[in-house]
Amino acid sequence: MKKLINRVTIWTAIILLPISLSNISFSESNNNGAEINALLAASDKVHEVNGPLTVTVILERQYMDGEVSEEIVEETIWSMEDFWAQYENWQLVHQDEEQVVFQQKIDDISPLLKSNGYFGITDDGVLSIFEGKPDKSTKVIQSFFQIDIEKLESHQHNQLKEGIRVDSKDHYVNIIETFKTFSATPISKTSKD
Repeated sequence: MKKLINRVTIWTAIILLPISLSNISFSESNNNGAEINALLAASDKVHEVNGPLTVTVILERQYMDGEVSEEIVEETIWSMEDFWAQYENWQLVHQDEEQVVFQQKIDDISPLLKSNGYFGITDDGVLSIFEGKPDKSTKVIQSFFQIDIEKLESHQHNQLKEGIRVDSKDHYVNIIETFKTFSATPISKTSKD
């Protein structure tokens, strides 16, 4: 049983780290693998490696407004334990020999929204967030629900036509809650075109 555990440990290490096997000689006269078994019995750890493992780490941040940012970094891994500890607050999404993808949900609005986001209303009356002041050429970042324009006071309608700057998570939530009372039909789709 100990040999099986040692072999699993060694093969796991071989998959995770490049191994230099230059000090192990394989000869045709040694068909029983005595040298490999001696190595396995001698240690639960692999002592000889070519060096640290370098992988591409992709960090995906998902914001409450639907925006996703991606950061790509090259990581040199000297210790797997330290590497996993560094990303303990991230969810592992994908892993292979060359890259690791982590994801994190951020309880805030995106930097894009903070820098250039405006609540407004589309021509068909949908409460939306625009990248810049709302007009026909401005990109819609996120759509919420149809507003019954007849229920709006004139100054509220004018505010939405001009655009209401989004500057914080609290402001984002408050505006949505305020205009929910004027909702005609809920929309469950987020627009990212």
